[in-house]
Amino acid sequence: MKAFETNGIVLPGIEPAFRGKVRDVYNLGDSLLIVASDRLSAYDSILPTPIPGKGIILTMLSAAWTRWLEGTANHLISTEVSEFPSPFNKYQRELAGRAMLVRRAARIDLECVVRGYLAGSGWKEYNATGMVCGITLPKGLRMSDRLEEAIFTPSTKADFGHDLNVTFEEAGEIVGRDVAVELRRLSLGIYGRARRYAAERGIIIADTKFEFGWIDNSISLIDEVLTPDSSRLWLANEYEPGKSPPSLDKQFVRDYLDSLGWDHNPPAPGLSADIVGKTSERYRLALKRLFPQINIERYLR
Repeated sequence: MKAFETNGIVLPGIEPAFRGKVRDVYNLGDSLLIVASDRLSAYDSILPTPIPGKGIILTMLSAAWTRWLEGTANHLISTEVSEFPSPFNKYQRELAGRAMLVRRAARIDLECVVRGYLAGSGWKEYNATGMVCGITLPKGLRMSDRLEEAIFTPSTKADFGHDLNVTFEEAGEIVGRDVAVELRRLSLGIYGRARRYAAERGIIIADTKFEFGWIDNSISLIDEVLTPDSSRLWLANEYEPGKSPPSLDKQFVRDYLDSLGWDHNPPAPGLSADIVGKTSERYRLALKRLFPQINIERYLR
């Protein structure tokens, strides 16, 4: 029987339908099993060095946020291996904490990015044009400034290669005007709720991206939600407008890779043990601050 490997986990005879940069997806008909590996991607390349425990942190955070967002339609069925269909329910040790059973959705091909602060590519675009995705912003803003109101800045959804920022009007041409309006409403609403929750716990969600799909004729939240891989997270006590605060996400790794002079073309360089350790600490801190009730150590044994 042929064996397929996910993050060092061997599931005999089970082949993933799709292998992403971080997640492997198994097709179960009306549902999917999403297994998060410890792989880390940066600048559209998968790094050769994994971050131990990262897949578990991403899964636990995403599931916790999805459940917390009560009232928002979503795809989550279960994270309990015992509730997975056979033969996956036999892999308790291998899959515990890093897999989600979800309803199958017809994905809407748009990255729904929300920015509450001026950072990353948004800061670069503002510097060049005074706008972000066609939205004109006030003059004189500094790096990392909080925006008076969060903005919806969508991009194309590419399984491989670069996503491209688009204006709201262009997003409407891609998915339809009415759908774009609803995606904007949902994205801004979810971000606003999550930002207030995180702020009470000393974390700033500077920006994030959501994905949605159609389930039973309803637009539903899918994929990962408000994780360090999909969001820019800052510690509030380290935040200072005009500067780029230390992050609890993979921006730390991007900064390290840039310091090496890497040109962002594959293959990506490896990470030192020190960088791996510090990256792992940041991901763990995000989980600990946001959902301290989750005991990740039970999954890392």
